[in-house]
Amino acid sequence: MGTTQNDDEQDWLALRPQEPSPSQCCGSGCKPCIYDVYEKELAQWERAKAMRDKSLLMGKKEESNNSELNPDTFTAFSVSSVEQLTEDTYQYRFELPGNSSLRLSLGQHIVLRGVMNGLEVQRAYTPISPRNAEGYFEVLIKCYEAGLMSQYIKTWKRGDVVFWRGPFGGFPYEPNKHGELLMLASGTGLAPMIPILQSITDDEEDETFVTLVGCFPTFDKIYLKPLLQDLARYWNIRIFYVLSQETSLEKLPQSYQENTYTGHLDEDLMKTIINSCRRKPFVLICGSSAFNEDMSRYLKAAGIEENSCFVF
Repeated sequence: MGTTQNDDEQDWLALRPQEPSPSQCCGSGCKPCIYDVYEKELAQWERAKAMRDKSLLMGKKEESNNSELNPDTFTAFSVSSVEQLTEDTYQYRFELPGNSSLRLSLGQHIVLRGVMNGLEVQRAYTPISPRNAEGYFEVLIKCYEAGLMSQYIKTWKRGDVVFWRGPFGGFPYEPNKHGELLMLASGTGLAPMIPILQSITDDEEDETFVTLVGCFPTFDKIYLKPLLQDLARYWNIRIFYVLSQETSLEKLPQSYQENTYTGHLDEDLMKTIINSCRRKPFVLICGSSAFNEDMSRYLKAAGIEENSCFVF
């Protein structure tokens, strides 16, 4: 009798949800966070155990194959194409069934789960495909030499299945609410800006001015040049580049020279750009935490209030 009870206890322990490790939290303030999901599943397990009813756990699932994005569970999506943009940055396209779309709000991110060397890692990425894209979505990802998630991502090939959950976050954009948007993006921080830009250019009624400042190391490392060049042709869109490792503009194509700066986006350049804005801007910022802190400081020095900024 004691053995049966012991076996039953072992069964229940095997069904107990595992507490996430710090690497499983993407750190982007998701609602629900992976820890919220764990707390919910733990409460469900404790209730089922107290009632000795394993059927109460049947609703618990960590993965789904119905291709409907969900914030609570990871959903399987198939990689349909891989395009290398620079030496360390890739654009991945994922299939959606039929003509369905992700139906994301502007600037929302989704969370990727990867397993490498037996360790589960989660990271947040913002799709760059248009909001109304049907049958697919695209994500811009920079891979780092020592990154666990990067090592996992580099193994992807066409037809591989990977797991996403979401969406989370986003910028509550309303057409014509702001006279001008000033977008400050460093590297892949460009990602949440793209859907907002496309939303503005796709809406003939939206007359919001946009100044996008993209910060990259060199000209060769600017992502999505053709797309950005197309967007810059619209009457209300201006795009500037700040290249930290370029020393001269002479080798750049003529069409880039007049809207590109060398060095860093510092306090003086920030003031110059803000003074050139056609209306008082509302500012969107996306980059590393150091970049975001620097930009917030420079904006404050330039007289832009905190309530006129949004950090992704």
